[in-house]
Amino acid sequence: MTLQGKTLFISGGSRGIGLAIAKRAAADGANVAIAAKTTEPHPKLPGTIYTAAAEIEAAAGRCLPLAVDIRDEQQVVEAARKTADHFGAIDILVNNASAINLTNTEATPIKRFDLMFGVNVRGTFLCTQACLPYLKESGRRGRNPHILTLAPPLNMQARGSRRTSPTRWPSTA
Repeated sequence: MTLQGKTLFISGGSRGIGLAIAKRAAADGANVAIAAKTTEPHPKLPGTIYTAAAEIEAAAGRCLPLAVDIRDEQQVVEAARKTADHFGAIDILVNNASAINLTNTEATPIKRFDLMFGVNVRGTFLCTQACLPYLKESGRRGRNPHILTLAPPLNMQARGSRRTSPTRWPSTA
């Protein structure tokens, strides 16, 4: 299988593994749509959808940078439509965007929980739902559509630091 001429819709592709996947796909001849929130440089995090697009195009691919908060249904639906209109198809969805917080339940603020649930669950669902009609059309055209959903590792231990054990419930005995 080759990615030549395929179109990938990648959530959270402005940095990290999403950008690495996008650049590799571009080097293999794919078109890439980056659906991510970062449009302005962040003081602590590298990359925006525009710098990612430049890197992807430098890898010999075509890129459509889309400013999208994947928790917002209308933004996701519009981004999928723009991608299909721009490239003529969506062949592969890469659900890459994620939010994580390495704290135990007691130490996790509900605002952080809502962000993680919104991005990791709602956002993944919305991207899948919005891209599904285009992926089905890709299948009808014999283009072998796929959905790749990434998730944090099962071992949530922070690297380079010692993690404390979770708080134990008081004994009822």
